[in-house]
Amino acid sequence: MARLNVNPTRMELKKLKARLSTAVRGHKLLKDKSDEMVRRFTLLLREDKRLRDEVEGDLARAMKQFALAGALTPSYVQAAAFSMPAATVGADCGTENVMGVEVPKISLTESEHSAALPYAFSEITSEADDSVRMVSALLPKLLRLAEVEKAVRLLSYEIERNKRRVNALEYVMIPQLEETIKYIRNKLDENERAAIVRLMKVKSLS
Repeated sequence: MARLNVNPTRMELKKLKARLSTAVRGHKLLKDKSDEMVRRFTLLLREDKRLRDEVEGDLARAMKQFALAGALTPSYVQAAAFSMPAATVGADCGTENVMGVEVPKISLTESEHSAALPYAFSEITSEADDSVRMVSALLPKLLRLAEVEKAVRLLSYEIERNKRRVNALEYVMIPQLEETIKYIRNKLDENERAAIVRLMKVKSLS
């Protein structure tokens, strides 16, 4: 490992020791942070898989019911029944902090005066009712899935960036500082021995 290009003085040795101590503490903190982020990332990944499986299963069942309703109802009747939405849905978007990473937080808001279904019961089959209810119940899960997947992506970026910092400290900065400190100590010891030898020669000549 190449050492730093510094003057081998006691003042420089003191500075490098302080830098080394700070680097070691920083490395430990970053390593602990990285471990905790990996733990949180693993939990979110499990939740992401569970939510995705649930959403895909619910969506498949809803589409199956909707396809069955389409087979039992003329297309123009379906188009008329679903042409006017009966509910107003909004979303409040914010963020929350997960290990220093800002991840999205979405809360669903729905109109209080919205009808349960956008059509009269006499117009369309019960399969369409089931599909509409399934899709309505699916919306909060879809938003939560979007939150989790974005959080997983952001955390993966931060884990990778934090890993590069840890590696830079562990394999570059700390070894360089240790090598430089060792060099300065050897140089100071050598200078001290040379000074003692000179002093002994001076005493022997006097």
